[in-house]
Amino acid sequence: MRTRVICIAAWFVIGAVGIAQEPGFVALFDGKTLAGWEGDEKVFHVEEGAIVAGSKTERIAQNEFLASKEEFGDFELRLKAKLTGKGQNAGVQFRSQRIPNHFEMIGYQCDMGTTTPGTSIWGALYDESRRRKFLVEPDQEKLRAVLKPGDWNDLVIRCEGPRVQIWVNGFQTVDYTEADAQIVQRGRFGLQIHGGEAAEAGYRDIRVKML
Repeated sequence: MRTRVICIAAWFVIGAVGIAQEPGFVALFDGKTLAGWEGDEKVFHVEEGAIVAGSKTERIAQNEFLASKEEFGDFELRLKAKLTGKGQNAGVQFRSQRIPNHFEMIGYQCDMGTTTPGTSIWGALYDESRRRKFLVEPDQEKLRAVLKPGDWNDLVIRCEGPRVQIWVNGFQTVDYTEADAQIVQRGRFGLQIHGGEAAEAGYRDIRVKML
């Protein structure tokens, strides 16, 4: 227990220094509670300074999302994410909303995981519950060169007007301009664990800058 307390304390020091070196960014996760977020707390919990979703040993009954209570329009979101287990599918929703009386969210997703063996969807732009397809997929060879499977990866999601950009560990996977003027350019963030095989997704150091 004493070791865990020291680790969490160290995370707060490092996190505070990191944000101080990123002018304009504010933390969306305090490292110890789910304040500012809403979702099923049987699925999402805080462990050693990270939001953890899912299970390493049990199947995930359905897609689950921990959604921000606040909405965002033009922004740059930065965070670290990790995915382990057989169920290789999770992601970060943005400019999204919950579907009323349903477990799903609708909107853009920065995807995480793999589809067929050897095909990574980390940093792909997926349209969750709307067009239900990938809008942009990353270059596999360049992505493999920077991706750290089973470890923490840095994600950056930047939205300005209709333009959406995503980076994974400094490699740009998406530069997309939305052509459909009916798509709302504002919404909530959501941290996902996908239904299916046992898997655990972790999210930490979550901070945002309004543009």
